[in-house]
Amino acid sequence: MKTILCIGELLIDFFCAEMNVNLVEATHFQKQAGGAPANVCATIAKLGGQAKFCGKVGNDAFGAFLEKTLVEAGVNTAMLVKGQSPTTLAFVSRISGGERDFIFNRGADETLVMSEIDRQELNVEIAHFGSATALLSSPFYDTYMEVMHMLKKRGAFISFDPNFRADLWTGREEVYRERVAACVALADFIKMSEEEFELYGGQVPLGKWFAVTKGQEGTWISNGEECALIPSIHIQAIDTTGAGDAFVGAMLKQFADYPTLKVFNFQHFKQLTQFSNIVGALTCTAVGAMTALPTTEDVVLYMNNKK
Repeated sequence: MKTILCIGELLIDFFCAEMNVNLVEATHFQKQAGGAPANVCATIAKLGGQAKFCGKVGNDAFGAFLEKTLVEAGVNTAMLVKGQSPTTLAFVSRISGGERDFIFNRGADETLVMSEIDRQELNVEIAHFGSATALLSSPFYDTYMEVMHMLKKRGAFISFDPNFRADLWTGREEVYRERVAACVALADFIKMSEEEFELYGGQVPLGKWFAVTKGQEGTWISNGEECALIPSIHIQAIDTTGAGDAFVGAMLKQFADYPTLKVFNFQHFKQLTQFSNIVGALTCTAVGAMTALPTTEDVVLYMNNKK
């Protein structure tokens, strides 16, 4: 079984438990493990695959909590680094009109350098670069790109999700576009939201497997020659946190199941997307990005019940 490496941030999300309250007025918060690449790892493990996380947390209580969460999810944490900077924290409240009030306290994830990475652990066939923070600044940005170039040279299958956060890129949108374009050039599979695809330019290069998630509509996929919209399923959404990461994790687990991707074609891509849409949707039926993840048996049971 192929091990899938996911590199990026692992952080604490503090979600305000009160509705329509800004962070000035908020008083009650719920602590949850966060970080898009970590969510992808947890999905792969929940579906029966092998996932390895590479990133950095603080040598503090929050870092210990995050490590424990990944281990309990079945993720290999051999490449989790603990540093002197505090663990990265995000505080989020939901205010009127669906908008967010957001404060981001960047910490240890930003400081990961190549000397802290065990290069022997980089011997993988599939790697996912799905960090929301890695493209922001160095030294992590330099490390992120060095690992991506290294694995590309080795012939690894590269997955990329920009995970754009408008709050983090205000006034630097052009830098974001340039860095995303550089990653897309190296990637084999790219997942974007509609907003991210528009910011990127809305074009699919030949030879790339592109998936653009469109919420309840489903997922638009293309390889630069063919395209299709794969419908999603109708569910009663409770919490959409991590749905996109669950989709990516499901896609990567299925990519890993192929003996060789040399025979992979567009029909296969459509089948993988259909399964991944269900995984992403079922994740929305309970609270929590990691705790709500379905198993392969859950997905099969759902599909059988719909026949």
